[in-house]
Amino acid sequence: MPALRVRGASLDYDITGDDGPLVVQLHGLTSSRSRDAQLGLDLGRALRGHRILRYDARGHGRSSGTDRESDYGWDALAEDLLMLLDAVAPGEKVHGVGPSMGTGTLLHAAAADRRRFSTLTLVTPPTAYKRRRAQGDVYRANAQLVERGGLAALLEIGDTAPVPPALADAPETRPTVPAELLPIVLRGAAATDLPPKKRIARIEVPTLILAWTGDRTHPLKTARTLRELIDDSRLIVARSPYGVMAWPGLFAEHVTTRA
Repeated sequence: MPALRVRGASLDYDITGDDGPLVVQLHGLTSSRSRDAQLGLDLGRALRGHRILRYDARGHGRSSGTDRESDYGWDALAEDLLMLLDAVAPGEKVHGVGPSMGTGTLLHAAAADRRRFSTLTLVTPPTAYKRRRAQGDVYRANAQLVERGGLAALLEIGDTAPVPPALADAPETRPTVPAELLPIVLRGAAATDLPPKKRIARIEVPTLILAWTGDRTHPLKTARTLRELIDDSRLIVARSPYGVMAWPGLFAEHVTTRA
């Protein structure tokens, strides 16, 4: 698969489809494009007449990483994204979609270059603003846990964590970040946040927000805040696996009708 050297890391990516507008699909923290597909979060699978660019963020999946915590903040990952788009689709407007960390990355990218995106689809928005500090403490504690007990220690506590109702039927998966990089990635995530609300409110891109219930790491409060900040946006909430099964169709409708 092709790869692009970006700020000390090699980003592994692939493009499917022969023609049509470009969609760029991101993934969540400690995940990858292949792991998201296992979890049912490959929302581009129902889309026709488009090219889809999928890539692994630095330090995740098939992409190499760096040893600087700041490289894993959402603002830094947005720089990676925009550099990848400049290389793959120079000057082309694209549709952006991604969950959690992918949502944070897309919002920073859209705030930095609003003319780059035709639509945004923000999936399971992460904790933000006042709630972000507490989530950061969780990530820092998890980083220490990995350093002391390895990946197995993190997986053990993950096995006891509550699962959102929408993920009740999801298969068991493992983080795709190398164990030696995982504490750095987690601390980078702990120190990051969404762009200031005023910058988000300036995003004038048709936006679909897909959220689910019962998940402290991806609370409905963030999704509702984004709905209030972005004028041309709508929010759809999944309360069961059947709700998530509808997301690819909703995404395809959004991309084809709102561009």
